[in-house]
Amino acid sequence: MKKKDVTFTIGLTILMGVIWGIGELIMGLWLAVIPSAHIFWFALIVIITLGVSVWHSMIEDKSDTKDPKQAKYERKVGKRRK
Repeated sequence: MKKKDVTFTIGLTILMGVIWGIGELIMGLWLAVIPSAHIFWFALIVIITLGVSVWHSMIEDKSDTKDPKQAKYERKVGKRRK
């Protein structure tokens, strides 16, 4: 796992935790909901978080598709042309 993937996962987890907390505050203070609504809200947040995480992991990074030797050659040639 790359550093940017770890950063994305941690950021996503924090964001979804904040959204969950705000939802819990709204349901607790302003909306009269049945007790099982809190469980469904938590389950929805977990499912969305897992879905976004899996979707992000399946995105192919463009830098991984290039051959390292070809990328090095292109960098050298690019410096000469400038």
